[in-house]
Amino acid sequence: MSVITKIILNADAEVRYLSPGELDQIKMFITSSERRLRLVQALTLSRDRIIKQAASELFQKRPTLVSPGGNAYGKDMTATCLRDMDYYLRLITYSVAVGDATPIEEIGVIGVRQMYKSLGTPIESVAESVRAMKNIAISMLSGEDVGEVGTYFDYLINAL
Repeated sequence: MSVITKIILNADAEVRYLSPGELDQIKMFITSSERRLRLVQALTLSRDRIIKQAASELFQKRPTLVSPGGNAYGKDMTATCLRDMDYYLRLITYSVAVGDATPIEEIGVIGVRQMYKSLGTPIESVAESVRAMKNIAISMLSGEDVGEVGTYFDYLINAL
């Protein structure tokens, strides 16, 4: 949910017009939209690199994942792991676009622990893969962009 949507829903719930402070928040959101969209594009265009490098780092740190009996053993299971990493990176781009962690929370986190537990997937490994993606993604960015993108990766890591 975007900042604008939240502000409007809150004002409507209180049956009132938008306050000057809320209008300022909307203005700041609109002003930052070009930067957020640039970040989404950068992450999207670099997604293959981010995912492949992060997977390589993960499998080097946790070789048991790709060993016989591991959760990413074999071509199909490795592809499933990469698919999940891609899924989480996509959710992060959604959150960057709207300037809010709601897409991560509502689409990607609810029920994830139970799902991974039922599959026997170590949640620590999933969090570690997201941490690796974060490090690669922020290495491609600078200044304020690092903080913006890093916030959503951190949110996801903590939620896992």
